[in-house]
Amino acid sequence: MPEQAQSPIARLLWVMARLRDPERGCPWDLEQDFATIAPYTIEEAYEVADAIARGDMADLADELGDLLLQVVYHARMAEEAGHFDFARVAAAIAEKMIRRHPHVFGAAEVASAAAQTRAWEATKAAERETKAGALGKRHGLLDDLPLALPALTRAQKLQRRAARVGFDWPQAAQVLAKIEEELGELEAELATAASKERLADELGDLLFAVVNLARHLEIDGEAALRRTNTKFERRFRAIEAALAAREQRLEDATLEEMEALWQQAKAAEQGA
Repeated sequence: MPEQAQSPIARLLWVMARLRDPERGCPWDLEQDFATIAPYTIEEAYEVADAIARGDMADLADELGDLLLQVVYHARMAEEAGHFDFARVAAAIAEKMIRRHPHVFGAAEVASAAAQTRAWEATKAAERETKAGALGKRHGLLDDLPLALPALTRAQKLQRRAARVGFDWPQAAQVLAKIEEELGELEAELATAASKERLADELGDLLFAVVNLARHLEIDGEAALRRTNTKFERRFRAIEAALAAREQRLEDATLEEMEALWQQAKAAEQGA
């Protein structure tokens, strides 16, 4: 084993360099670039979240390794192009965490986790302003929110940014009224047989308002929807199992039969 590969991190970096070796590397790995690897990076992050949701610590260890590989992969490609290397990535995040936690690494004090969140956001905003100024640009409040984020997550972040300067409903009840308003507008478009484009606009407005309600209730909308997805999957599997016990196919069951089985599954969960 090469000397530089004695520690686990060094060994991983050595493995990645070997995979990307122009003469002895893997043909597939050599063909990749930042754009082709990015989807895998996103996928691995979701698989980490999935392992956490399932409470599977053994799987989580594996998935974190897969995610770490993505960081190493991007860093290796950047190093090959002369941009930066893994050491710079690690050093930069360490310095950032020290800078953003003056109450831990300095003399500052914070009263609560909420106060730290506000301080964190203020520090991030100042860093964005400094970065934009160095580039001779004006920094907008909604800049730096990645377009590749899931739409629901990005909606939450957009709303949080706007709320920081007071562009927000003061109370959740007002958001509920906005949801009712948006639902009414969608119903009106449906009544006039509006185009798909118009319906998409109104449906998007309704979804955005629902995300706003989740934010006001201090509920992560993405996590809430994941829970509902899991609940739907669990109850639908119960329908499948009940029909299979009758030797009946899903395709042959009526909506009324499936709805009755759904309600049975729901009642069984609530009674557990």
